[in-house]
Amino acid sequence: MKIALALALGLGCDRGTPASTIAQCISEALTEAKHTLADVQAVASIDLKADEVGLAEVARANGWSIRFYPAVELALVAVPNPSETVRKYTGTPSVSEAAAILVAGADPSHLIIEKHKLRGPDGRNATVSIARIPQ
Repeated sequence: MKIALALALGLGCDRGTPASTIAQCISEALTEAKHTLADVQAVASIDLKADEVGLAEVARANGWSIRFYPAVELALVAVPNPSETVRKYTGTPSVSEAAAILVAGADPSHLIIEKHKLRGPDGRNATVSIARIPQ
């Protein structure tokens, strides 16, 4: 019998990434973690993405609300895969990993999927990180 585990998703994407690419990236990351959409209890991203249509569509389709963090708060989180490219465009070296850690309760050891990336058919990228939410 599989024990239910509450998961948090941290989401990042290029501007204009379609919902289908984001949803596929989430699905691949959950498969890698051996979990399902039913295990997702929290979702977060950077406040720069609060108006991102693809993120909103995925959240709506799954009944999720997304918590948006400012770059300054995400930048304070120690992550395994900081990126200078991400920092250049967002002001923080991590969006998906830092957001997953924060929304799960701010313990970096709870990160179970680091940076799962997917480039969609249109060339736009989505990134998903998954953290365990302590029960």
